[in-house]
Amino acid sequence: MDALLYVAAILLVIISFAHSYLGERYILIRLFKRNNLPKLFGSDAFTKKTLRFAWHITSIAWCGFAALLVVIAQPQLSAKTLATVIATTFFLHGLLSLVASQGKHLSWVVFFAIFACTLIGINA
Repeated sequence: MDALLYVAAILLVIISFAHSYLGERYILIRLFKRNNLPKLFGSDAFTKKTLRFAWHITSIAWCGFAALLVVIAQPQLSAKTLATVIATTFFLHGLLSLVASQGKHLSWVVFFAIFACTLIGINA
């Protein structure tokens, strides 16, 4: 059973890298060449950055799920370890959102709040 969890985790990491690479190469780049994207904050740059980080944040989430599967496969690890993986995943979500949108897309505030609440909650 544990071996299947490791296989699932490996598959999640593979699909996350494939999703990011292939999506960037074959979908996002082509989409961004269009001249009819919505113009937010005066140009389509914010729209492009939002689409890009939303695309790649999925891959980060899948890697987080992969890490959770690895932790679950090791029953000696605690709920605190699971929560640490979740906190780290949402920290990365917040960081990507903050950097990619230059702070304009406010999801980073919520992602960092989830990170902080989880981190404080597991250490309380």
